[in-house]
Amino acid sequence: MEKDAPILIIGAGTFGLSTAYHFAQAGHSNITVLEKSTAVPPADSAGNDLNKIIRAEYEDPFYAELALQAMAAWKTNPLLAPYYHETGYLLANSAAAPDKAKKTLLKSLGSIQQHPAFRGKISPIERREDITKVAPVFDGPMEWKGYFNRFAGYAQSADALTAMYSACCALGVKFRTGDAVKSLIYTLDKDSSRRCTGAVTESGKTYTAVLIVLTLGAALATVLPEVGRQVAANAWSVAHIQLTPAEAEKLRGIPVTYARDLGFFFEPDRRTNLLKLCPSGAGYTNFCSSSEGGPSVPPDFNAFITPADEDKIRRLLRETLPGLAERPLINKHLCWCADTADSEYIIDFVPETSNNSLIVASGDSGHAFKMLPIVGQWSVELARAGKQETKRWRWKAGQDAGGDVSWRIGRPVDLRDVPLAVRSNM
Repeated sequence: MEKDAPILIIGAGTFGLSTAYHFAQAGHSNITVLEKSTAVPPADSAGNDLNKIIRAEYEDPFYAELALQAMAAWKTNPLLAPYYHETGYLLANSAAAPDKAKKTLLKSLGSIQQHPAFRGKISPIERREDITKVAPVFDGPMEWKGYFNRFAGYAQSADALTAMYSACCALGVKFRTGDAVKSLIYTLDKDSSRRCTGAVTESGKTYTAVLIVLTLGAALATVLPEVGRQVAANAWSVAHIQLTPAEAEKLRGIPVTYARDLGFFFEPDRRTNLLKLCPSGAGYTNFCSSSEGGPSVPPDFNAFITPADEDKIRRLLRETLPGLAERPLINKHLCWCADTADSEYIIDFVPETSNNSLIVASGDSGHAFKMLPIVGQWSVELARAGKQETKRWRWKAGQDAGGDVSWRIGRPVDLRDVPLAVRSNM
């Protein structure tokens, strides 16, 4: 592909911004990003958040190595380094955790325990005193067992996306916002094969390109219906507590703290003093809004969490910071990701489109933001190679997302089973 050939990227979240950045870094000079939101990063992007966990614990060594590559970039890339904080990662189970939570924690520990990158950086958590050593401010009972990993932390995710957006603009990437893509444009080649040549927006504008990359996350099926159920929108609850400056200062520098059976939280945000909390679980789907047999897609209204998730958050606080356990939860919402059946990404050409004209980069499955520094490079490499050589990232025809993911506790709940009064935030 010529360096001045037009490239169209649809979606400006984690995958989209990283893809635009890496194509521009590779010397491509005619890149346009379409985003339905009026701002970048978009409001409904999973990465547009206060913070995300940055860690390399995986059951699969393949992703553990990729996460280590990404973490190296978080620390050394001057664009992103200001937003990475290596506070450590306290991963454990409460005394009431089910067996599945205990097994998945052991697998996480096993993935890094013998790796040279973690030598001297892992401490067992076997008694209350072990927690006091790494987080003395925690004054709850915490009969937890697990480990503390010093080589991990979090990123200020919205800030990092904003920095990458600014870098893309400086590299000449064009952004067109506030206009959703209505449909893709296809033409028939001489051999009757179908080639994707662009997109039409809701306002009627047409954009053409020789390469189109779909980075729409959980909303992928709204533009590419043929993806079917191999990608499903799956959401998790997010809530916050507003701390005073003195309360936030007291918690400054605490590790990312995750009880596999209850949930996790971070040190307070450095600008707003908000404490972000997320309950654990398998999340929520939205198949109920689709036609029979259609995919799960994000709904229009997400400013709520369920009573069950709120209860889990309060149990987490009673275990760790009981003085905050009854405080009001604010900024409550669902955060939507793009799940696949096997939690593997999809970074591949769409079948039955010729000239390698249409790429899907999706399927974050709740574990992609940490890859922000490198995830866009994979689409660049695919475009150059002309074929996806990494089998696990190929198009997943015939697979239905939403199965029993090994590292999640429970089964997803569809929004049809959540009372309307809860979904309406009444």
